[in-house]
Amino acid sequence: MTKNVLRSNSAEQTRAIGAMLAQSLLGGDVVLLSGDLGAGKSEFARGIAAGLGVQGPVTSPTFTLLNIYQTKHGFDLRHFDWYRIQDAEELLLSGLDELIGGEGITLIEWHERAKGLVPRKHLEVAIRTLDEHSRELVLHAAGGFRLLDFTNPPREQMP
Repeated sequence: MTKNVLRSNSAEQTRAIGAMLAQSLLGGDVVLLSGDLGAGKSEFARGIAAGLGVQGPVTSPTFTLLNIYQTKHGFDLRHFDWYRIQDAEELLLSGLDELIGGEGITLIEWHERAKGLVPRKHLEVAIRTLDEHSRELVLHAAGGFRLLDFTNPPREQMP
């Protein structure tokens, strides 16, 4: 398993790290976003979406379970939020499990709710709150997922 540890000091920097990661993602990739409520999972997802050229607002799919966005690469970005599901059976009955992987890129928040649906090959981004503005991001590549070296995360944008 490959692992990188990064630190973000703002929501903007969390988005910038997500955008940087997006440059290495390919269709079929699955990225799991874990962390407490308010840790920055949705900010990271917004960064990935921006890095893939998604136009318009990117909202957390907490109530809809899934938002789908068209990327500049011609494939979909599928952003799941499984916070409100009870177990994998709910996703199986709805058929949403069929949208994991495939030709698009899949982001899953709260993947712990249905671990059995997570493919062996994935990237997990665990986000931990350090203080009001700072976060630690631990990127774990599993099952042969290729992970670039993220030893030089983006700096804060200057005003």
